[in-house]
Amino acid sequence: MSTIPADLMKDRYWRGTLHLFLNQPRLKSVCTTKYIDVNNRIIKVDALKRQAQPWSHSEKFMLQLALHLFNERHKVNLSDMDFLDSNNKRLAFQAMQMRFGEV
Repeated sequence: MSTIPADLMKDRYWRGTLHLFLNQPRLKSVCTTKYIDVNNRIIKVDALKRQAQPWSHSEKFMLQLALHLFNERHKVNLSDMDFLDSNNKRLAFQAMQMRFGEV
């Protein structure tokens, strides 16, 4: 992916989403210009969901959470966090704090 504009890392809708895409291994694998256009502020949701079809339940949850943090039109069931390991839970809580907290 191209360099991420500094303003996106401060934007409440982008920073939690980017945190997940940059730090969660499966999401990091799709953190490319094929799926995310930071210059035009676009996430190619349909393409990401197609790519994620064979992923595990927890990996799909992390994608859904990333998309929800970007735009609440994309729903996520927080109870699915039960499927996450401790590292993914930590990343998820950090990303939610970035989106909804006062950080």
